[in-house]
Amino acid sequence: MRVTRGFKGNKASLPSKPCAVCGRPMSWRRTWAKNWDDVRYCSEACRRRRAKAP
Repeated sequence: MRVTRGFKGNKASLPSKPCAVCGRPMSWRRTWAKNWDDVRYCSEACRRRRAKAP
């Protein structure tokens, strides 16, 4: 018997928001469930490119 993991619903209904650096839409991920309000960047590359506060 094969056990599969993952989301088996309609992914279009998941919340999304734009990346603070590049503006690409980010879809909700299970790993971000606890801190979805704090997620601002779509990738580690965008996190490194963010504007540094002087």
